[in-house]
Amino acid sequence: MKILSRLHGTLERLSVGQQLSAAFAVVLVLTAVVGGVGLNGLSRVDAQADALAGKWLLGVGVLADTRTALVDAHEYEVKHSRTADASYHSEYEEKIGTATKAVVPLLAAYESLLASDDERVLFAKLGKGWVTYQQAQQRVVALGREKKQQDAADISDGMASMAFDTTIGALNALTKFGFEGGKAAAAETTAVYARTRQLMFGLLATAMLLGIGLAVLITRHLIAQLGGEPGTAAEVAKAVAGGDLTTSIRLKTGDTRSLMAILASMQGSLAATVTNVRRGSENVATASAQIAQGNQDLSDRTEQQASALQETAATMDELGTTVRNNADNAKQANQLALGASAVAVKGGAVVSQVVETMKGINASSKKISDIISVIDGIAFQTNILALNAAVEAARAGEQGRGFAVVASEVRSLAQRSAAAAREIKTLISASVERVEAGTALVDQAGHTMDEIVGAIKRVTDIVGEISAASAEQSTGVAQVGQAVTAMDQATQQNSAMVEESAAAAHSLQEQARQLVEAVAVFKLAQGAQPRPVVATRTSVAPAVERRGPNRATNVSRLNPGPARTNPTARSKPAPVAPVKAALPVAAAAATGADDWGSF
Repeated sequence: MKILSRLHGTLERLSVGQQLSAAFAVVLVLTAVVGGVGLNGLSRVDAQADALAGKWLLGVGVLADTRTALVDAHEYEVKHSRTADASYHSEYEEKIGTATKAVVPLLAAYESLLASDDERVLFAKLGKGWVTYQQAQQRVVALGREKKQQDAADISDGMASMAFDTTIGALNALTKFGFEGGKAAAAETTAVYARTRQLMFGLLATAMLLGIGLAVLITRHLIAQLGGEPGTAAEVAKAVAGGDLTTSIRLKTGDTRSLMAILASMQGSLAATVTNVRRGSENVATASAQIAQGNQDLSDRTEQQASALQETAATMDELGTTVRNNADNAKQANQLALGASAVAVKGGAVVSQVVETMKGINASSKKISDIISVIDGIAFQTNILALNAAVEAARAGEQGRGFAVVASEVRSLAQRSAAAAREIKTLISASVERVEAGTALVDQAGHTMDEIVGAIKRVTDIVGEISAASAEQSTGVAQVGQAVTAMDQATQQNSAMVEESAAAAHSLQEQARQLVEAVAVFKLAQGAQPRPVVATRTSVAPAVERRGPNRATNVSRLNPGPARTNPTARSKPAPVAPVKAALPVAAAAATGADDWGSF
């Protein structure tokens, strides 16, 4: 409870912005802590992953490549000891040298990955076995060159084989060590992930509970300062701004400092002030009756002006519709033109494909000719070999080894003949398919050209519609000119009527002064005290706007000239303003005293 009391006292000293900033700061700090813990866990997991991939898996891969090279070297060393043919010796020695050269950099690469004493002991055993095997291997190769195959075979089966087995055993031990190290790194990665996840869950739960507590505390404090919901205060203020002073405001017992209590006090003061203004307005209504008759004529002429403006507005609507249609048609024409262009491009692409297909058919035909020539040559060679086989058979008698060689060549030539025949069949089929494809592409090109013609025709039709719409625009512009002329005449007559109303407006000045004094109880911005009178003087526009707000705006935009060109209006600007001020007052008097109830 003491902690809550201290928090409440602290919130009392802070503004709303500071309270919200503090709450968000706490949540952000907790979020940063959670993020830091997560990043730390990710960093540790990343380190373990690097160790797994860059050390253990890489080492196992190097050992696998080393095993392959060792097996190759031993295989060709055994073949070398078993073969007396010198031509094979060179080939085997070259392969033995290649495998031996591959082992050296692999061992050096693995040595750079050593990280523990146990691993270094196993690697030393591997190196020792490799050196012993190299020495035995060199002796086997030397004896083989001297054609001492038996001695070479004895060393290969004895010392060399034992050294190879020792080397492979050390290699297997290192491989097992690498797999175990990789498993340990993977297990550590899993453990780090589990610990980090549990810690993050705990921090997130703490952040959520603290955030909820701060939200509840600040919300209750703000509601106490407002005296109610913010929406209720907004509705009361909106009602007062609209002139409705009858809204009931419910306050808690003893509430004198909240926003709702201040709004209730303001509403009572404003109601008393409006009562005083109402009494003064009754005197204004008497003076404004003298202006009512003159303003009636002004109202009639304003109606004529509004009618002309209405006609202008209708014409402008039609003109706008026509312009929009023209724009839409132009846009559609552009799209169709683009479509026609795309279709033309498509036709060109199809024709190009036809050309390429025909080239392929030609190339296939040439290749068929070459293959037929090969088949002819093979058949000729087959006949010669058959003749040689017959001669050899006559000479050899029972010694038939040469016949096997001749028979093998005959089979090889027969296989080549069969393969060439199959390839001829495939190429002929491909030629037929390409001819069919070329025919289809030609048909497609014809359809594409038909689409181009149709698109161009549609573009022509739309251009005709655009031309007709332009003619309608010309007619609409002429109608606008006539309406503007009518508005010009009505505006000049209104200016003359304003001069007649100016004299009656002087009697309203005294009453307006009294109204200003009554309204002066409102505290306004510095220099804004005269503004209520100025606003009343310029209120003639709303009287016209009751008949047609949009039309009045359009008149001032289309033809403001007549009001400025009236010399009488320019010579007497001061009397004109009081006449404008009389219009809303007269209207208020005509509506009766009951209108004040709604205000």
